[in-house]
Amino acid sequence: MISTKKHIQQLAALLLKKGITDIVISPGSRNSPMINTFSGIKAFHCRNIADERSAAYFALGLALAKQKPVAIVCTSGTATLNYAPAVAEAFYQNIPLIILTADRPDYWIDQAESQCIRQENIYQNFTKKGVSLPLGESEKELWMASRQISECLNLAVSGTPGPIHINIPLEEPLHQLVEAELPPVKIIELTGSSCSLSEKEISSLAETISQSRKILILAGQLNPTPRLESALVELVEKSGAAVIHEHLSNLYDPCFVGSIDALMASIHEESPFDYQPDLLITFGGQLVSKAIRQFLRKNKPAQHWHLSSGGEHFDTYQSLTRVIKTDARTLFELLSERIQPSDKNYLQRLKSKEVRVNQLRNEFVGNIEFCDLKAFDLIRQSIPSNSVVHLGNSSPVRYALIHKRVEGVSYFCNRGTAGIDGCLSTAVGFASQSDQLNTIILGDLSFFYDSNALWNKYIGANLRIIVIHNGGGNIFGMIKGPSDSPAYAEHFFTENTRKAEGLALAFGLDYLKAENDNELSQALGKFYSPEQRQAALLEVFTDAEVNIRVFREFFKFVKSNKTKYGN
Repeated sequence: MISTKKHIQQLAALLLKKGITDIVISPGSRNSPMINTFSGIKAFHCRNIADERSAAYFALGLALAKQKPVAIVCTSGTATLNYAPAVAEAFYQNIPLIILTADRPDYWIDQAESQCIRQENIYQNFTKKGVSLPLGESEKELWMASRQISECLNLAVSGTPGPIHINIPLEEPLHQLVEAELPPVKIIELTGSSCSLSEKEISSLAETISQSRKILILAGQLNPTPRLESALVELVEKSGAAVIHEHLSNLYDPCFVGSIDALMASIHEESPFDYQPDLLITFGGQLVSKAIRQFLRKNKPAQHWHLSSGGEHFDTYQSLTRVIKTDARTLFELLSERIQPSDKNYLQRLKSKEVRVNQLRNEFVGNIEFCDLKAFDLIRQSIPSNSVVHLGNSSPVRYALIHKRVEGVSYFCNRGTAGIDGCLSTAVGFASQSDQLNTIILGDLSFFYDSNALWNKYIGANLRIIVIHNGGGNIFGMIKGPSDSPAYAEHFFTENTRKAEGLALAFGLDYLKAENDNELSQALGKFYSPEQRQAALLEVFTDAEVNIRVFREFFKFVKSNKTKYGN
């Protein structure tokens, strides 16, 4: 049984033609024609999540795991606004969410009618395109709607992918059903690409690389892409370029350089020329490190190329000279074929510095008391290979990036907007589609803020949640400014004394806790044991004042470049 609404029938048929079959639904009345139609067709895989904010982040994680578009469906009114945080995150992470919002007819908007708000173009700053379908169902109106839907679905996955919004005004009656097949539909394909480079352009780029002695390639957030990594390794071998990356770039080769924040802290201000690049090449999403941004803005390269299929002009380091509208793998392969081998002095200089700061980090962590930095090292050592790690924003992602990455592990984090509001929901959505063990590490405020992520029936045995309970928003003690404010304790740090145990038990998760090194080591052994056959939550309690002091001491120690902590 499907809805009698012709627009909904046509929408469902077009989604199927485009291979979009994953639907995340939040219950409502105005969206019942969509609910009845999608759930009434076996080809769709429908999931029900009541909280719209969590539902949208869940869908984002699901789209990441499946590497294909996912549709979200909600009713009219404020339900649509609850999608907004995840829509913004999807926009800045280039994730193709298909947003389907039910609406009241336009003649009821601003007329004191229930659940009516101005929904048309509600996400206009964070979608590639948004349309409102016609209310009527005449042949011409259905033709127009079909074209609008096709254009939106094509744009979601073309060039730089991203979310699109289809707003659907619906009149009563809403619940009439019919036993029928979906109507035949004509799809409009989008083909062709403007991302190809001429031989002259490629030769010119290759010549510039061959003439540059200090080439720095910054890899932002990326999904695991083996062919891209292979192309990048080959380019490094020939050009001597240094590739700097974070865990979230999901690059693994040992020829690349990590430990960005510690690396930047150890580079002395008096000799920036040794590390200042002649040519900077950037690609991928955002980097977490503020230190690398500050260094490159102060020590600008002569040239900065940004690689982007969508042609975005990201001038993050205030030195952009060229936007290359192509995907990174293709360009790296083409350049490797044309450049002559060069010296590796710049790469070796950075690699030597990385080795040194990692030695200092290991020495420092081996001699500190129990705190967040210590806890993250113990956790890192326990995470199984061939698994997935999701990092919460604020302090968790920063602590994780200080430590060595876990071999064979893929890393994800909502760094599009870097909010704490949907970290857990995104991880839950990803894990629901994953065959691997999925660990999400987040702070206590992030956990409580997004605890509705556990309010659904898609929590699998492969989910592990680690809550770093440091009593509040430790990030505000780690960064300059808020910690010096008279309002720090009350309005920045926001002390939290509530524990996660009650919520874990309410949602049917096994609960473990740790308050020191030994307890954490023992708890992690149980947490990742093959005998642990259902989702579990581990709450790690640390002291905020100790965390902040140790974090600051770590960077002072790296800057001092001394051989022994405490000297």
